[in-house]
Amino acid sequence: MLEQGTKAPSFSVKDHNGNTVSLADFAGKKIVLWFYPKADTPGCTIEGKGFRDDYEKFTEKNTVILGVSLDNETDNKAFAEKFNFPYPLLCDVNHEIALAYNAVKGPQDEYASRISYVIDESGNILEAVSQVDTKTHSGDLCSRV
Repeated sequence: MLEQGTKAPSFSVKDHNGNTVSLADFAGKKIVLWFYPKADTPGCTIEGKGFRDDYEKFTEKNTVILGVSLDNETDNKAFAEKFNFPYPLLCDVNHEIALAYNAVKGPQDEYASRISYVIDESGNILEAVSQVDTKTHSGDLCSRV
């Protein structure tokens, strides 16, 4: 995990709608960057629905939700549409973000670890969460941002 207080690594990848998303796009906002192993699997669905259900609360706190997996646009788009996710799912097919944020051990990994980061308005790591309970993760983070 990256250390609290360190600069969050920059990135630029496509989201599930084909839009290019960069860390710099969200300057002045907090970011919850949640990594999930695989689109449309049970744990990832529970976690994603939690962020969906708490989305307005995060928005009121000037906080952006960004899901990240190694899935392609097609798989992430189907996942987002199936469950009406109002936030971007980043398609880290080249492992760029996962490697920078230690969500994979190496470029050969097929799935990202289930970890999350909260990034502050200045682009620094505010919190790193390595132990995630998919049922309560969103609410737990929302109460702390």
